[in-house]
Amino acid sequence: MEFIIQEQYLAGGEVVILALMNMAQTLDKIALLKTAFNGLADDELQEMAALTEVRAYPAEFVLCREGKYEEMFYVIASGNATVSKHISEQEGERVLRTVGRGDLVGEMALIQNAPRSATVRTISELTVLEMDKPHFETMLSRSPRMALDIIRITLDRLRENDQMMIANLQKANKVLRQLDRNKLEFIQVAAHELRTPMTVLKGYTNLLSASPEIQANATLSMVTDGIVKGTDRMHTVVNTMLDITRIDSEDLVLRSSPILLKQLILEIISGLSKAASERTIELVHVPEADTPLIHGDPALIHKALYHLVVNAIKYTPDGGKVTVSTRPAQMENEAQGVLIAVRDTGIGLDAEHHELVFEKFYQAGHAAIHSSGTTTFKGGGPGLGLAIVRGVARAHGGKAWVESAGCDEVKLPGSTFFLWLPE
Repeated sequence: MEFIIQEQYLAGGEVVILALMNMAQTLDKIALLKTAFNGLADDELQEMAALTEVRAYPAEFVLCREGKYEEMFYVIASGNATVSKHISEQEGERVLRTVGRGDLVGEMALIQNAPRSATVRTISELTVLEMDKPHFETMLSRSPRMALDIIRITLDRLRENDQMMIANLQKANKVLRQLDRNKLEFIQVAAHELRTPMTVLKGYTNLLSASPEIQANATLSMVTDGIVKGTDRMHTVVNTMLDITRIDSEDLVLRSSPILLKQLILEIISGLSKAASERTIELVHVPEADTPLIHGDPALIHKALYHLVVNAIKYTPDGGKVTVSTRPAQMENEAQGVLIAVRDTGIGLDAEHHELVFEKFYQAGHAAIHSSGTTTFKGGGPGLGLAIVRGVARAHGGKAWVESAGCDEVKLPGSTFFLWLPE
């Protein structure tokens, strides 16, 4: 019997010399290659057998390493190995499949002249037929049927991987939906629990503010005014939390009625004019004369427009401009409606955030450096305003999106948020 001497490097740098028996005398190469490849002629099988060598590897041996350029193709004769891929630092490696007798390993990296896309690690002692890259390329050029077999095997493998990925995505989506429901339920319970003491606090604070003794004392009056403003701010946050749970609710019922957008927008601008003037931001309304009436829930659409204008003010530096325009517009499906555009001269938004900003609790910047305040420049918040905008749009069969050339706090490219609502 002939033996092959191989070195295996273990953890810590220790080298173990392994004497592995060559199975060439007992392994029927032709029978194995017939199992791996369908329809190859006898002369092709014999040529391939002549170009391969039998090797044996111990358990836990890495046959192929992900990301490495390696020049060997394998046909498994006996034993089993796992094919795994590195997913992330958190998840580590994920086993994609187990391979055994007749399976091919490492062919795609040689065909693509690319690094290994996965790691192959032996489970038990493994015997394989090995073929180096030059011989592999020679066989591919001489045997179209071998190339077609490899394509078929690869497509079958991709199909299996697709099915596995679909199953994993379905499982992950189910978990995410449950987590989202849990999150909304928590928000709803927390908001209701906060609302009652906030209402009590606001009522008693208003009583204190109205007291002649408090009004006569400048210091106490300033303190109570601060409490009132803080309470109002907290009350607004609680109401916003309740709004998002209502909009995300599957049993949301719209109280639809005709809406004159011009009047609604003017009310919002009037309510925010003081906050905008404190930062010398100009609020402008530019309606087109033929903007039609729309039918929808006035309260919800008011909230959506309010959050759009507040968001524009928040990310526009002092001295900027926010323009709200309306015009009739037709969508891709030829549906008629109104397009509301809120354009600012602010810092802009990078493309990677264009969809994410509409997600609940998402912050485009670093939350740690945000200042407090509804309309303060880059002021903080719960990250629910734009989620409400998109929720209102979807509830009405509409659409919300943003366009911006990118974020630049020097050049100030600005952003335009769009809200399309059907008539």
